[in-house]
Amino acid sequence: MSSPIRKAISSDALTRLAQAIAVAVSATLAGCSSHAPQTDAAHTPNIAARAKQKPIWLSEKPSPQIPQDVWERMRQGFQLQDGLGVNPRIEQQRLWFASNPSFLENAGERGSLYIHYIVERLEERNMPLELALLPVIESAYNPMAYSRADAVGLWQFIPSTGRYFNLRQTRFYDGRRDITASTTAAMDYLTRLHDMFNGDWLLALAAYNAGEGTVSRAIERNERLGLPTDYWNLPLPAETQAYVPKLLALSQVVMAPEAYGVNLNPIANEPYFQVVEINQRMDLSKVAEVANIDEDELFQLNPAFKQRTTIDGPQHLLVPTSKAQLLTSSLQTMRPEELISKKSLKPVFEGADDTQVASARRSYRVKRGDNLGSIAKANNVDVKDLQRWNKMTGKDLKPGQTLVMQDNSKRSSERVNTVIAANNKKQQTTYKVQQGDSLYIVAKRFNVEMQHLKRWNPRVGHALKPGQMLTVANPH
Repeated sequence: MSSPIRKAISSDALTRLAQAIAVAVSATLAGCSSHAPQTDAAHTPNIAARAKQKPIWLSEKPSPQIPQDVWERMRQGFQLQDGLGVNPRIEQQRLWFASNPSFLENAGERGSLYIHYIVERLEERNMPLELALLPVIESAYNPMAYSRADAVGLWQFIPSTGRYFNLRQTRFYDGRRDITASTTAAMDYLTRLHDMFNGDWLLALAAYNAGEGTVSRAIERNERLGLPTDYWNLPLPAETQAYVPKLLALSQVVMAPEAYGVNLNPIANEPYFQVVEINQRMDLSKVAEVANIDEDELFQLNPAFKQRTTIDGPQHLLVPTSKAQLLTSSLQTMRPEELISKKSLKPVFEGADDTQVASARRSYRVKRGDNLGSIAKANNVDVKDLQRWNKMTGKDLKPGQTLVMQDNSKRSSERVNTVIAANNKKQQTTYKVQQGDSLYIVAKRFNVEMQHLKRWNPRVGHALKPGQMLTVANPH
């Protein structure tokens, strides 16, 4: 065989051999691939779909809805209910609240001005929101509440404890009745007691009621006897034995008021009042007039000013949020003298001839801050005569007390008294309440004191209803 032919055969053989090797390798790889994880086309679309889905992160949780009612906000912050179980002392107090639903309902109405503020301050300190119910126990949410122990205000501070927590007390101002100052003081005190008793809120509450010394001595006694030292096992005074269960029971009623037959009116979860800075003395009656605020409501927000004048107190007022801007604008344009009442002490009567009355019998109704000297001077009489006419041995006066002033002429006195009585009867009238009226508005309309309007209409509540009939007369 010639050499060219051999070369051709060899080339063909090599080509076929290469093709055979290629087929063998492909078969081997195919066999190996049968043991690999299957990723057939049937699964591919699902993988792609899953890849397109938005990942769900564990940290993403739906934001809790902000409560519209401050009662609900309070419930979400309760911290003292865990581990209470069945407790007869709590059940006894809960039964009382269920049997007297008007107590909590009325306290809630009074507290509607203050509760949102107190809840916010408690949340800032991470304190149990059950403590917002403490003024219900202490004062029924009445900032004017006064106890036999001389405790005053929403949080019922006695004078010494009030001074310890910087609640100043003067003739014109009592910080224990100041809504914001007393709330700060109460939370400072409760925090101090909480730390003193190693983070036990029940012991702190017991100490708030009975004093830290009383609770500390009870703990020491039980330690000596080898007895438990928790609140429920301490030999405390009867009032303190009921104090903490009362708060816990009240919290449970607020948690589910319908279950206990209590109707809690919703309280908007928003600030009721706003702080307005002032830089001068002013009378609350004038402020109320300027800002179109009910005078009694303004005093309920600023009860620490005992004479209803901003003397000795902080340089700010609490006013309803809706009126804050109006008051701020008005204060910028008004002269200082326009915000101070010009009322002088004078006989409280109208209609009689002034010259006749000045020389005969007349009466004066004592106001807060009055004394015999100032009354005598304003009415041009002697203090000793004032005491004699009213059969007084001392100089003590009470707001609302009526003083008589007269001369030695019995005939003149009787004549003028007849004139006064006739005028009183003539001037007494009735008024039908209109839509939007308040006691303050009606009092201003007839130029009388609101306290007199309340006295003439004792069955009328703070909120007037259209169609009600009010009696309006002279304030004496």
